[in-house]
Amino acid sequence: MANIRNRVEKWFEDYARVIYYNRIKTILIMFVVIAAIVSQIPKITIDISTEGFLHKTDPTLIEYNAFRDQFGRDELIIIAINSPEIFNENFLSKLKTMHNELAEKVPYIEDITSLVNARNTHGEQDALIVAELLEDWPETPEAIAAIQQRVLDNPMFKNTLISEDGTFTTIMIKTQTYSSIGVDIDVLEGFEDDAKQDAAEPKKPDEFEERKYLTDEENSEVVNAVRNVVVKYKAPDFQVYIAGSSVVTHFLKKSMMKDIRRFVLLALLTVAFFLFIMFRRISGVVLPLLIVLLSLVSTISLMATFGVPIKLPTQILPSFMLAVSVGYSVHILAIFYHRYRKSLNKEDAVVYSMGHSGLAIFFTAVTTAGGLFSFSTSEVAPVADLGKFAGTGVLLAMVYTLVLLPALLSIVPIKAYKEKIDEPKATATDRFLAAIGKIATGYPYTILIVSAIILALSIAGAMKIRFSHDPLRWLPKTNSARIATEKIDQELRGSISLEIIVDTEKENGLYEPDILNRLEESAKYLETLKVGEIFAGKAWSLTTILKEINRALNENRKEFYTIPQDRKLIAQELLLFENSGSDDMEDFTDSQLSKARLMIKVPFKDAVAYSNFLDVIKEHFQRFYPDEKIITTGMSTLLFRTVSNAIDSMARSYLYAFIIITILMILLIGHLRIGLLSMVPNLAPIIVTLGLMGWFKIPMNLFTMLVGNIAIGLAVDDTIHFMHNFRRYFEETGDAEFAVMETLHTAGRAMLVTSCVLSIGFFIFIFATMNNLFHFGLLTGFTIVMALVADYFIAPALMVIVNKNRSKLTAESKSP
Repeated sequence: MANIRNRVEKWFEDYARVIYYNRIKTILIMFVVIAAIVSQIPKITIDISTEGFLHKTDPTLIEYNAFRDQFGRDELIIIAINSPEIFNENFLSKLKTMHNELAEKVPYIEDITSLVNARNTHGEQDALIVAELLEDWPETPEAIAAIQQRVLDNPMFKNTLISEDGTFTTIMIKTQTYSSIGVDIDVLEGFEDDAKQDAAEPKKPDEFEERKYLTDEENSEVVNAVRNVVVKYKAPDFQVYIAGSSVVTHFLKKSMMKDIRRFVLLALLTVAFFLFIMFRRISGVVLPLLIVLLSLVSTISLMATFGVPIKLPTQILPSFMLAVSVGYSVHILAIFYHRYRKSLNKEDAVVYSMGHSGLAIFFTAVTTAGGLFSFSTSEVAPVADLGKFAGTGVLLAMVYTLVLLPALLSIVPIKAYKEKIDEPKATATDRFLAAIGKIATGYPYTILIVSAIILALSIAGAMKIRFSHDPLRWLPKTNSARIATEKIDQELRGSISLEIIVDTEKENGLYEPDILNRLEESAKYLETLKVGEIFAGKAWSLTTILKEINRALNENRKEFYTIPQDRKLIAQELLLFENSGSDDMEDFTDSQLSKARLMIKVPFKDAVAYSNFLDVIKEHFQRFYPDEKIITTGMSTLLFRTVSNAIDSMARSYLYAFIIITILMILLIGHLRIGLLSMVPNLAPIIVTLGLMGWFKIPMNLFTMLVGNIAIGLAVDDTIHFMHNFRRYFEETGDAEFAVMETLHTAGRAMLVTSCVLSIGFFIFIFATMNNLFHFGLLTGFTIVMALVADYFIAPALMVIVNKNRSKLTAESKSP
């Protein structure tokens, strides 16, 4: 195996010599290829939506899209207004003015509902009237009191348009289902009304066209427009809260964009600082940064080429690429400058550095990419995307380092040393590494015993880890969307929806009193349901409209707020409602009256908390509707599906990463037992980090679950460089302790710098506005530091113990 490795290293030297003599051609070809890739970057898009966490083929998302196609968007923007006196002329006038301005200035609105235009179903002389609540504006205290009584008497308004204590009212905005991007609006003179309608309601795509739902950009337009309107109305007696999943999505996107810009800049400054400290040369700063930036831009361009948007988890990609890619250049440049200082021959330095580090860089890139590619099987779409494109980006960085960097070194002027220096003076870093080597080789058993104790404690902590997916609480406690959502969840009992579709699979199946009675019983049951911290704040369906009709047609008497028990009467009452001019039935059933939509209002909580709640609901509907098809969907279902997918995918991706990296380590080292032992310093840091999470109650979410796979991919880089150099020196001398000391003085120096750059590249995430990113950066940085400690102590201790007998034999053979 050693002969094969030597031949490969010789091939890298010959390859470097070819690059050196064809440097101009190499650079031109590389830049043409890179330019072709980078040209796609303007096509990159952003998607922070909840549904964006799922693959397009996910059954839950398919059901949700079918629901949206039938009933429209369930993501309402809820504007809650708190006032001690809602039912007085001044408040109602202000509410009406704000309602009208929102309707006029907020784009992409499909419907807007408040006390101003709430459905007021009543009867007048045997006629069914469906009008707006404040269609006849109340101008006297008596009229306002009548309106107040009408609102409080309507069960439908409670916890939707008015809080139970009467101090909160709402304006609810439902946006268009489909995007207006690419929709042609025919605005012709003389047809102004038609043009306005076309602008307000763009035509739905043809059934053969791919339908594009409202985009993130359009959602942000809506939220910004809402905020611009309501800010003018805020007052001590008119406190306004804006909530809903659309608003949370907007703020997550806003925080993400702010963090990306900040972290890329901080990562660049950090990398540049450490490169300058290490090399004290402009070329040692500029060349690695050029390789890193080209790798990053190429990776993002590939995402644009394949139509993959940047999502919440993939926002770590720029900082990750900046931190990771620089390591490859550092290992080449560290050997290059060291050799150049000795030989004063640039060609010799380029060839030697490639022969020395080329193979190790290849294997480190492949193992890091392998760890990342393990994410590609994840059922969480952005995690799979991160695995595919971060892994591809690492391989691109490797190619650019092994092809472009030696070519650039060949043409860039490198300041020559005044004279050859065979043995440079020992530096503080050399003394530090020598001290580590003495401890690692002098006390190997003590190191392994202490490590075993730490790992045992870590495993105990890891057993305490809990899973989480709580996008709302990723935002800081001071964020207005989080404050508003939590306030509305408390005062109006919910801000997002759980949707149940009951499909009778029969035309006019909803005319049957039996199914309607069961829907009514389900709604009553759900409004009393509380499982853990999850509760149903409101539940309603087509039966709500039917009860309003029945009461209106029976002299508006409260005792007739019931479901008729005659099929023909039900059909007649629903027909009367349709003929009244209201289209509200479209929100609750399809045109064939075969499907019933039951809306459940729930709080925006951690998705994991929904597990038992959803189980109870599913059991209820399976028992109550044995002959009907039941579909559970809505925003809360998507949130739960995301976390369940994440849990299922995590163990699988960790296993794949372990298998891939173990095989590669064995191939690189060329020895089965040592290859397996080399995984100990790779796995130990991850186990310690998992223990830290458990003991300090840091949840395992979509971001922290990435730590293990990313860390093992990065940690193995240093292990590969250590083992690669150790085997080289050990085969030359047969002395394990000497091989450890030499390895630490050569590869150990680059390992120290790359680990510092990598860890700080992730530690900068502690400045994130979102706490999930804070935990991700802290844990990944900590794991990288622990990986360096493991490679400085555990790896040498294992190598000394495993190779102890051979070292003794070598020593005896040398003795007289």
